Amino acid sequence: MKGSGKKISIKKLSELSGFSPATVSNALNKKRGVNPATAEQIVRLAQENGYISQSKVKSIRVVTYRDSGEVFSDSPFFSILLESVENESRKCGYETSIINLYRRHADYEERIKSILNDTSSGVLLVGTELTEETARPFHEASLPLVLLDAWLPHLAFNAVLMDNEGGAAAAVEHLIAHGHSRIGYLSGGLRIQNFQARERGFRRTMEEHSLPVEERFFLEVPPSIQGAHERLLQILSEKREMPTAFFADNDMIALGAMQAFQANGWHLPEDISIVGFDDISFGEVFSPGLTTIRVHKKELGRLAVKRLIELIKKPQTVKTRIETVNDLIVRGSVTTPSDR
Repeated sequence: MKGSGKKISIKKLSELSGFSPATVSNALNKKRGVNPATAEQIVRLAQENGYISQSKVKSIRVVTYRDSGEVFSDSPFFSILLESVENESRKCGYETSIINLYRRHADYEERIKSILNDTSSGVLLVGTELTEETARPFHEASLPLVLLDAWLPHLAFNAVLMDNEGGAAAAVEHLIAHGHSRIGYLSGGLRIQNFQARERGFRRTMEEHSLPVEERFFLEVPPSIQGAHERLLQILSEKREMPTAFFADNDMIALGAMQAFQANGWHLPEDISIVGFDDISFGEVFSPGLTTIRVHKKELGRLAVKRLIELIKKPQTVKTRIETVNDLIVRGSVTTPSDR
C-alpha cells in the first residue's frame, strides 16, 4: 500500500493489524477503551500505509521533559528558547501549545501516551533533562518529532542542539591563553547530557595542553545562582586550596560562585578568574561582567521549528543532527593569575 496513492480502508487496516474494524476506528478517533499500546500500533500502521497523512498536522506541541526540574528553575535560557519557538511556529502558520511533562507525576505514563497518539500535532521535545532510558518512548514514536537541546548517542533522533563540547573547549583555551594552568571545574550536580559534553570538552582541552586535571578542584554545586552561592560559601568556609580559575557548567553556577567569592573578600578577576556558559543577561550587568560562551538561543528555536515542519510536510527516514556553533564572549571575569 505504501506509495500507491490510494487511501487504505479501515477494513484493510483491520486485516493488517489483526484488530477488529471497531477497534481500529476507535483508536483512530482517539476514543476511550482502546489499550494505549494497541492504539499506538494502529496509528503507526495507519501512517505507514497512508490512511493518516502527516501533512494534515496543523499544530506543534512543545514538550518540556523535566526530571528534577533543577536545570529549568530560574534560568532565562529556556524562556528565550521557548519564546523563539513560539514566534517561529506562529510565523509559519502553526498553532503552538507548551506541555510541561514531569517524570515524577503520577499521570506521567498516560500523558506520554496521549501526546504520542495525537496525530494532529508534531512534537518539539525539549530534552535537556532526558536520559536514554526516559527518551525511549519518544524515540519509538511514529509522529513528526524533533529533539531540542539534547543528543543521545545510542538513540537516533532528528535533533537540534548546541556544540557543548566545543564551547567548553573554547572557554578553557581562553583561560590557558591568560596563563592559567590550575583550572577547576564548577560542576552542576545534575549531570545532564549537556553538562557531560562540557566536561568532556574541559578534560580534552586540558589534556591537549598537557595540564593536569585535578579532581580536588572539581566542585559539585546545584545548577542555580542561589544553590551555587550557598554551596561555595560552605566550601570557602572550609579553607580549601583553590585553583587560579574555574570553568562553570552554566552562567547560573558561575554567577553564584562569583558572589560567594566576593562575599569572602576575594577580588575578581585578580584573585580568581571564572568563565560561564550560556550568556544569560545577568552576566553582562554583573560586576565584573562574566566571560562566557554565547549560545544562539533564538536560532536554536528557529532551526528546531523549521526542521519539524520539514518532517511534517515530507517524512524522511534519514535522521539529522543540527548543531549550532557557540561564541566566546570576553568580559571582565578573566585575567592573568595572581600570587594569592
